[in-house]
Amino acid sequence: MSKAPFFLILGLLAGCASPAPQFFGASRHTVTLDGIEFVVFLKGERAEVVRMGFLRRAERGRVPPLMIRAAEKVSGCTVAGPAGGLYRSPSLPGDTGEARFQLDC
Repeated sequence: MSKAPFFLILGLLAGCASPAPQFFGASRHTVTLDGIEFVVFLKGERAEVVRMGFLRRAERGRVPPLMIRAAEKVSGCTVAGPAGGLYRSPSLPGDTGEARFQLDC
């Protein structure tokens, strides 16, 4: 059995961003800031931001402020802080792949 179909499917899925279950039904937006692509899911006064693409560890330090800018640009609101409760991010602090925010609209 050839491994080609497996790698083809894996390659296709690598470019996808899906919302967390709490953000099912959210509007999906794509924005590029400083050469980094982000997918932003908006639901009510909350946003989930997913960084797309690969970055080396040394390049990741600039990502958290860009995630905030992405949420604010797409929503037109101000980020009030991390989302809490049911919408709280399960990621470790400092994760540069995904973040969830409470918006002040």
